Amino acid sequence: MIYFVPALTLAIFVFGAIKKVNVYDSFTEGIREAVGLTIKLVPYLAAVFMLMELMRSSGLSAFVGRALSPVFQLLGIPSELSELIILRPLTGSGSLAVLQSIYTEYGVDSYISRTASVIMGSTDTVMYIAAVYFSGTTHAASGKAVAIALAASLLGAVTAALICRIM
Repeated sequence: MIYFVPALTLAIFVFGAIKKVNVYDSFTEGIREAVGLTIKLVPYLAAVFMLMELMRSSGLSAFVGRALSPVFQLLGIPSELSELIILRPLTGSGSLAVLQSIYTEYGVDSYISRTASVIMGSTDTVMYIAAVYFSGTTHAASGKAVAIALAASLLGAVTAALICRIM
């Protein structure tokens, strides 16, 4: 397994030589395009990071979590996980902090902690991913993609609670 990356790199160079492609020039052109994309991406990422940190440090995420707790309970999700479910699509570091506090308060082997772990492992930071992928496009359907991803995150949380309750 240790030789996989060097072997893949060598295979790319050999394939490029067979196809008579200047691999080095292609590589540097790709880097040039990546730098431009990175520069366009920075404002979107800065906005997402700043808003998520403000939401977490102001206590808004905890407030919204408490407000939505009855809805989550109707869906079979323990109310103790409300803040995690609110934060997970928004921020990875904020949701990790909430996960750590869940572990500390309920113990790592509890139903609450196991469900929180499955939620963390089966969902992702939707807003960060949306900022990265949609920063280079003006396509109007990106809002639909975010809504679908948020619905999938909620469905993942409901499924996590169900499976952890059964097991």
